[in-house]
Amino acid sequence: MGKPLLHIISHTDLDGVAAAALAWHANRCGRLVRVSLTGYGEVDSLILNTLAAGNEPIVLDLFCQKEETIDEIDRLWPETAKPFLFDHHKSNSERYGTRKWAVIDTNYCGAMVYRNWLADNTDDEAVKKIITRLDPLVKIANDRDLWLGQIPESRLWQAMVTMCGHWGTFARLAANPSAILTAEETEGAKEFTERQEARFERAKEHIWRSGRELSFLCDGILEYGDVSDFCGMILDREDNPPQLAAVAAKRAGGDWAVSMRSRDGLAGRVISLLKDGRKIRGGGHGDASALYFPRNYTQEEMRDSILAAIRTEKENSAKPNVTLGDLFKLS
Repeated sequence: MGKPLLHIISHTDLDGVAAAALAWHANRCGRLVRVSLTGYGEVDSLILNTLAAGNEPIVLDLFCQKEETIDEIDRLWPETAKPFLFDHHKSNSERYGTRKWAVIDTNYCGAMVYRNWLADNTDDEAVKKIITRLDPLVKIANDRDLWLGQIPESRLWQAMVTMCGHWGTFARLAANPSAILTAEETEGAKEFTERQEARFERAKEHIWRSGRELSFLCDGILEYGDVSDFCGMILDREDNPPQLAAVAAKRAGGDWAVSMRSRDGLAGRVISLLKDGRKIRGGGHGDASALYFPRNYTQEEMRDSILAAIRTEKENSAKPNVTLGDLFKLS
């Protein structure tokens, strides 16, 4: 019997698409490969169904939300098997960084984490050539996902994901893994970023501002893929920026996704305070995270929940840190 089907499960942003493209090119010879580009709401079931079917997962740039999924992974994954999770989110590093099935490095984007592990764990010359060929794309994804701003093309590639969708961009990278955009791609991406700037100016007029703490933008103004650049503009270009920028979007299933950005890890701490694994889900890392609210929430309720979490976090961080030694000194 041949190798089991390989199921590549990755995120829908540029980092996730780049990671999936690298994994697909590196593993597609000699075996069947399935690719799922997904979000935090579906990743648990995809992982569990893959394991239950006896197939092999590679999970890139995101991870499950339910402890039951972790229990099942621990039960089913052989101790001698190679790792299957390649991620960079701080929350996952803190919770699962010691698991043998996980490779998590918060210093890089997900695609770079997988690229580095693959380079260190292959003797296959064909795979090494694939890594070299996709290195420029992985570096672009790393620049974009970590907000380094050192590679101008990273914004154009993000525009590609927004315009063509994650599947369209993956198809392009499957057919042509070059990080060099064609003349048509460059023209289209530049036109998109110009239109995007105009949307941003309109969106600024509709922000719900809560002092220095929160800028909350309602659904229906921005397009898919605008969030990172818009929040970056709010956080980095304004004279009086908020601590956290949030953008709400109604999803196709009727529930809500609220993307959050910050500059000091606040977004990740808000996630930790609000997500309960049942009604409110969430994931991400310190300065780029998302919450998922049920459909019955109003946008005002979501804003107020986030604002309450910000204020709770401020109160917690303001409390003095009293050590056991301090207590002994006082006694």
